[in-house]
Amino acid sequence: MATTRDLIDGYKKKRQKITDMGGAEAIEKRHKGGQWTARERIDYLFDPGTFTEIGLFVKHRTTAFGMDKREIPAEGIVTGFGKVNGRYVVAMAEDFMAMAGTFGEYHGKKLSHALDFAKEHGWPFVGMNDSGGARLQEGMDTLEAYGWTFRSQIQASGIIPQIALLMGPCLGGQAYHPVMQDFIIQCKDTGFMGIAGPAFVETQLGEKITLEELSGYKAHAVKSGQTHIVADNDKDAIDKCKVLLSFLPANNQEKPSRLDTGDDPARTAPELDAIIPDQPNRPYDMKKVITVIVDDGFFLETLGLHATSVITGFARFNGRTVGIFANQPMKAAGTIDINAADKGARFVRFCDLFNIPMVTLGDCPGYMIGSEQDWNGILRHGAKLLFAWADATTPLISIMLRKSYAGAHYGMLDKSIGADLVFAWPTARATIVGAETAASVIFAREIKEAANPEETRAKRINEYSQLYENPYHAAERGYIDDIIMPGDTRKMINKALDILEDKNKDNKAFNARPWRKYSNINL
Repeated sequence: MATTRDLIDGYKKKRQKITDMGGAEAIEKRHKGGQWTARERIDYLFDPGTFTEIGLFVKHRTTAFGMDKREIPAEGIVTGFGKVNGRYVVAMAEDFMAMAGTFGEYHGKKLSHALDFAKEHGWPFVGMNDSGGARLQEGMDTLEAYGWTFRSQIQASGIIPQIALLMGPCLGGQAYHPVMQDFIIQCKDTGFMGIAGPAFVETQLGEKITLEELSGYKAHAVKSGQTHIVADNDKDAIDKCKVLLSFLPANNQEKPSRLDTGDDPARTAPELDAIIPDQPNRPYDMKKVITVIVDDGFFLETLGLHATSVITGFARFNGRTVGIFANQPMKAAGTIDINAADKGARFVRFCDLFNIPMVTLGDCPGYMIGSEQDWNGILRHGAKLLFAWADATTPLISIMLRKSYAGAHYGMLDKSIGADLVFAWPTARATIVGAETAASVIFAREIKEAANPEETRAKRINEYSQLYENPYHAAERGYIDDIIMPGDTRKMINKALDILEDKNKDNKAFNARPWRKYSNINL
């Protein structure tokens, strides 16, 4: 009969074998490839000494195809909880060194359980993806495990923030896991995500393409709009994850933590008084405006390489987390196309779900027009922004800097779609359409029949512009709450946030609405 000492020694050996990660030689090889091990990633994410692992001894039950002889430490996935910057977080890290981190039945069980655990405790979830894909040896058991994972993360969606870090391959059905989370951070040289790898694409379609072209960071941070933040390596990815977490609440029942940044909330920025060019079609950099008005000039941009005519990201005003949605006149005049509408709507809905106030900085001539946009559904995609704003209950503040025309007037948040407070700069041009467009429609016949068409056209354009292309007409009707000096923008935003602090106290705004499951957004 084994003694207590024998049992303790056996336990230590068993645990050591699992946590050895394939030995020193295998670890060294991984380091040479520019990557950390799963356990090194976990150690760096969590505050020292706070991580508690769950499911270390979980083991697969498959016997087919020699699997009865395969030992897969921790089932190729490390799961558990601990503190990140003093707050509880649940995390998983796939272990590529354990049968390539393949996703099997019990790999999926551990991941699903970690997500459920995070949801039940109201703690954010961080997933570090690095897997060779589905464990085909387990057949239907592997397939069913994907369903558990998807259901768990979808059930947790909107309850807890979910962040995915692409640190290795993530291909096939498994790629749906990170893409359905709230944010994706992708390592530029080692992180790959796709519905199928290059070999499968070539076999099925005859298309020859590299893994980098098909599934690398340019494919998703620039083109598909699925990667929110690009990182240089594992360390950078986790550092950026920690910064992102610092802006977010633990769950949807809380507000984000308020920090003492030491930046005067009443600070003015007189340099903004001259930032708008005299020529209405001349661009300027909206990021300069953002940097000047936010606490300490720090702005965490999301989807910064995708749909660049609009800007999304997080900043602080007097220590409060705020989501910013802004036009970028430097890119396509700040117009909203299909991708920009999707980018904005998803961001607005996330902020609303997690009690993060929204501030818009608007300078938009309209939604993008033309056959390509029309045929690809600009109306459907553009409507997503309208749904997002009208459904939102979080504090909503709109700042009109310059152009605010047509449907983009609502897409960038106005009073009628749901803004709590609307402010405009003296340079704002808030009206149904620009003067040139309006004149060409209203006075088309008069201009055509005039003795001097160009003179008549110029006269009518100027007349319309003087009457409507300004902030005063809207302010007279109460659609703009106040016209402010550009340099006072930060001060006015902070005042607005102060009075909107308890907007949703006791959920009065939400409870006053008729019951429904959810709005039928134009997906």
